[in-house]
Amino acid sequence: MTELFIQKNDNKTNIALVENGKLIEYYLEDENLKGKEGNIYIGIVKDIIKGMQAAFVDIGTEKNSFIHLKDILKKVDETKEEKENLDNLDISKEIKKGQKLLVQIKKDSNIQKGARVSTHINLPGKYIVLLPNTDIITVSSKIEDKKEQERLKELVRKNLSANNGAIVRTSAEGKTKEIIKDIKYVEEKWENILNTGVKENSNSPELIYESEDIVQKMLLDLSDQKINKIIINDEKRYKELKKMFSNNEEYKNIEVELVKKSEILDKYDMKNQIEKMQNRKIWLKCGGFITIDKTEALTAIDVNTGKYTGNKNAEDTIFKVNKEATLEIAKQIRLRDIGGIIIIDYIDMNNENDKKKIQDLLTEELKKDRSKTQVEGFTKLDLMEITRKHICSHYAQ
Repeated sequence: MTELFIQKNDNKTNIALVENGKLIEYYLEDENLKGKEGNIYIGIVKDIIKGMQAAFVDIGTEKNSFIHLKDILKKVDETKEEKENLDNLDISKEIKKGQKLLVQIKKDSNIQKGARVSTHINLPGKYIVLLPNTDIITVSSKIEDKKEQERLKELVRKNLSANNGAIVRTSAEGKTKEIIKDIKYVEEKWENILNTGVKENSNSPELIYESEDIVQKMLLDLSDQKINKIIINDEKRYKELKKMFSNNEEYKNIEVELVKKSEILDKYDMKNQIEKMQNRKIWLKCGGFITIDKTEALTAIDVNTGKYTGNKNAEDTIFKVNKEATLEIAKQIRLRDIGGIIIIDYIDMNNENDKKKIQDLLTEELKKDRSKTQVEGFTKLDLMEITRKHICSHYAQ
């Protein structure tokens, strides 16, 4: 059974996704710190930095946003040759100071830097992500059946308007009518955004589209995983969800319960589970442990044998700890919404077959993650490298 808990206290909202009593995703939304990732603006080019092939764009926020040349040119499938060709272009011939740009925030601002923006717009639906002004159609790598991949590509290609591309989401597998309906819905949303921009005659930057909040994004992303119940203590949000569900056939089987008390995370001992996920050290059942350390550049995860001595065969002992650690690491990456570069320092394995088993297990476990992950494999230094996209980078963890 999958349940979504939404607990609001003052300006903060706890969002917990629970599967059979186990916490699998957790977010803390602070209204005072709410990010802008996914928002679309009409921005004004303020400065062009030729040496960096980039520009600063005023989108009406405290700091000017940053855009690179590759995020201005028409989006294409990137190849080595195309990347090299960027060096031969002059950004000042592509955009001018004072020019208006329709841009979307791809990475939120922080204390040091403004937001990173792009003219490559992504609009998510339940079954596709619309890519306006491209001819790219790709299918989620989690759909492994080649025939289904081709069927979905052809279906989307036939139903998309000209000059639009799309990413077909995992939830689209086996669907037909639902995808066609979703394409129409997302394309209408894009038309409304364009019309808003066209009507804007001001020379000032303007917000013309605000992205979905965390709960809306989760409902979109989890449409194929069937949330059974939503428990909520915020009456306003409860009424919004009930109205939303009454107009949508896909949500008809989700039970929504309003609980009028401040603490609803007491169920399943969730508070204790949340506290544990904030610890640096996580003990494994076998007696070993992992440590998780975040830096600005990457997240380092270290695996240790700890109290586990195992049997007389050292390789078997090491493999057992690394295997159990892999299951926990995949769980923690999703639970903590760790993004960017992730480096895992496993206990050294001399057996290449054991390494392959660990890599295969990690790849399989990460398929449960709704975020895009890529297992790069063991480096020359015998460190496992992973990349992962934050689901909600602007929400406190």
